[in-house]
Amino acid sequence: MRPLLRIFALLALLLPAVPAGAVQPDEILSDPLLEARARDISRDLRCLVCQNQSIDDSNAELARDLRVIVRERLVGGDSDRQVLDYVVARYGDFVLLDPPFKGTTLVLWFGPALIGACGLFVLIAYFRRLRRAALESPVALSLEEQRRIAALLAEDGPARGPSEKRS
Repeated sequence: MRPLLRIFALLALLLPAVPAGAVQPDEILSDPLLEARARDISRDLRCLVCQNQSIDDSNAELARDLRVIVRERLVGGDSDRQVLDYVVARYGDFVLLDPPFKGTTLVLWFGPALIGACGLFVLIAYFRRLRRAALESPVALSLEEQRRIAALLAEDGPARGPSEKRS
């Protein structure tokens, strides 16, 4: 019974990792082939509100509207390509989870790397400036620290070498 309990615990931990489909029952088409096509197209379209979810996984109102548009276009006889072209014409290439590589989408492709590189450059410059400032202007010792150093030096005496032990 103990292994069974472990399996249930593991399944309970993994349950939140399963994406919850946001497609409402009233959106589902009666034709299973059209519904399968709609789901395939929906997985390729980005929710413009959530941005890291497909419209198939998003509960946002705009994602629902896009799912309805996709299904209406399919019922109207459009091909998958025509449906995608229609949505891209309305919302731009950003609506695609995998945008095409072209001049207008370069920001989508290289933007995150550019932002990361800029952040890294700023961090490196900051720490170099911090190190340079520390080397150029040493911190002055307080009077108490100066007295302690003088006492330690006086206690050791100039005749004693670094390898000699204190008594």
